[in-house]
Amino acid sequence: MDAAVKRIAPQAQCYQRRRPEKTLWYRTVQTHFETWLALSGGQGDESTPAYIEQAFRRYLDCGILANGFARAHCDECGHDFLIAFSCKGRGVCPSCNTRRMVETAAHLADHVFSSLPVRQWVLSVPKRLRYFLQRDTALQGAVLRIFLRGVECCLREHSSGCDTKARIGAVAFIHRFGSSLNEHVHFHCCIVDGVFKPTGVGDTD
Repeated sequence: MDAAVKRIAPQAQCYQRRRPEKTLWYRTVQTHFETWLALSGGQGDESTPAYIEQAFRRYLDCGILANGFARAHCDECGHDFLIAFSCKGRGVCPSCNTRRMVETAAHLADHVFSSLPVRQWVLSVPKRLRYFLQRDTALQGAVLRIFLRGVECCLREHSSGCDTKARIGAVAFIHRFGSSLNEHVHFHCCIVDGVFKPTGVGDTD
């Protein structure tokens, strides 16, 4: 007896505009940002950095139709809808930050690491040293290179048959704050779980 196979038509997806103005985070920033800016404003090194103020102000404009939008039209159903401009920022805006993270992860998975096994390594320095890393980019780079050399030596020791010319493959991300938005420079590194042995000029295996 033949079983009838029912094809379930995919349900049409209706675009739902993001409404950041209804979120608790947006309302909190909108209500208290100017007060916080006035209280935190100082002179010289104590003043609020311009990039921080700019990030918050752009976030308050993100996803709000009054601040600009694009009009989209569907030829099949004849429906028009508006897409508000986004700030494309990092850190402050949950929506734009999440989109950037997803795009970066997809790019790494599809075009960088391919099917290779990858392990995440995290370096967090003692609190007394975090102050020196906060705004010194040269020192951040030096610390990161030392950390990656240490990981490379560890992977060489656990990879049989490799020599001192073997190298690792890694992508590093510098995080500048902790989960409570405290100043906390630390490093997240996605490192291939193994080493690459040179097989020729410009080639690795």
